[in-house]
Amino acid sequence: MTLLEKVHEEFREAADLATNSLPVIDKYLVQLAQETASRIVVGGKILLMGNGGSAADAQHIAGEFVVKLNVERAALPAVALTTDASVMTAAANDYGYAEVFARQVEAVCNVNDLVVALSTSGNSPNVVRGLETARERRVVTAAFLGADGGEAARHADIPIIIPSHNPQRIQELHAMMGHVWVLLVEELVFRGAR
Repeated sequence: MTLLEKVHEEFREAADLATNSLPVIDKYLVQLAQETASRIVVGGKILLMGNGGSAADAQHIAGEFVVKLNVERAALPAVALTTDASVMTAAANDYGYAEVFARQVEAVCNVNDLVVALSTSGNSPNVVRGLETARERRVVTAAFLGADGGEAARHADIPIIIPSHNPQRIQELHAMMGHVWVLLVEELVFRGAR
């Protein structure tokens, strides 16, 4: 296989997965956008969490909410729980890495908020514990997941599961879903879409 053929194969695989994932995405992404808009209107915020590339995706999505995607508008309240190294390392040191998101959710989350996890496997203990803690606090939860959704799917009110075991393809679609999610929320909050 030539390098050019490899490039084409990778893009075809990504496009096929995106197309095949539409039924799952269709089912939940509009619901997530509506839930997000309703939370923002009553003063809630969006808390995002993930590990590795999913941590970077969480930060990217939070940035799009705070700054803007397509609409000149007021900043929307979103925080990536992956960005405070002092809290992350203190929680990991004192309570174990599985508690780094749970401690933050416990500290800053209120009933009007939305907690969103990103995980390609859905089995990261710290992501699962973060979702569990949010639910214990009666907070709506959502998750961008892959494969079969793993343990995290059981703790997400809105689970969006990409049917793949390829982490890079899953993350690519998570990034795309993040952009569409922000776009839909902008439409709902600032343009009165339905």
